[in-house]
Amino acid sequence: MFTAVAPPQETLPRDLVGAIQNLKKELNAVILAHYYQEAAIQDIADYLGDSLGLSQQAASTDADVIVFAGVHFMAETAKILNPHKLVLLPDLEAGCSLADSCPPREFTEFKQRHPDHLVISYINCTAEIKALSDIICTSSNAVKIVQQLPEDQKIIFAPDRNLGRYVMEQTGRQMVLWQGSCIVHETFSERRLLELKAKYPQAEIIAHPECEEAILRHADFIGSTTALLNYSNKSQGKEFIVGTEPGIIHQMEKLSPSKQFIPLPNNSNCDCNECPYMRLNTLEKLYWAMKRRSPEITLPEDTMAAALKPIQRMLAMS
Repeated sequence: MFTAVAPPQETLPRDLVGAIQNLKKELNAVILAHYYQEAAIQDIADYLGDSLGLSQQAASTDADVIVFAGVHFMAETAKILNPHKLVLLPDLEAGCSLADSCPPREFTEFKQRHPDHLVISYINCTAEIKALSDIICTSSNAVKIVQQLPEDQKIIFAPDRNLGRYVMEQTGRQMVLWQGSCIVHETFSERRLLELKAKYPQAEIIAHPECEEAILRHADFIGSTTALLNYSNKSQGKEFIVGTEPGIIHQMEKLSPSKQFIPLPNNSNCDCNECPYMRLNTLEKLYWAMKRRSPEITLPEDTMAAALKPIQRMLAMS
């Protein structure tokens, strides 16, 4: 796939941030960025948020061009909500392991085996899966959405089994789960967590619901990236062990500079757990994407039309 790299004969401007700001005015563009992006991108974004907030912003923007610093399914969602606007993704290879874990053909067969079930899909899925769904949700609103459905309504929840299990625990509802997962959140180490807790006995453990149950059972607080950020800011605690992609720590430190944030390690010897897909985007690639109006996100019209309905249901229920 094509990625936004500079042709050999072109050079980057000396003031890269200034050049991006100028291009933003020239294009009437908005830069949307996820909390898991590198710090330089977070700092230049017009709007920074989690999947729900980014979807809401994409739905309401009056910009002509949306530059999405995130992963592919996020930019697809922006395109679905803005089919006639130019949506740019700095690197088309910025995919998602969770989205990849739910292939449309296999999911169609899975859905056919449960014909009387309503399909709720986590927004971390492809446009094709959204088109096969009845309602989209995010980690911020999944519990709220399930609670609004009749108690006798049978539900398929896809693609993240960990978020689905967490929603079942919170709502008391039984759901049929697609067995997908995120490579970042599924590899956190319980052993390393306990070692950190012994080292920082006063630290609060905060975790994303995409984490495995072995991690969540130790958590003092479980929530979406925005919820984790808000909790760490309002809490009286001074130390936090953070069980999600460590890009969020940049914002945590900005909001609470006197507090300490310790990233939860994974099962390997690495003391970090960065999403390799999120980190494919760089400030340089963002500049070239805006300069060249490419790579552009394009989707078939019928897919966009079908995927729009469950996204709109989510926004109405949020």
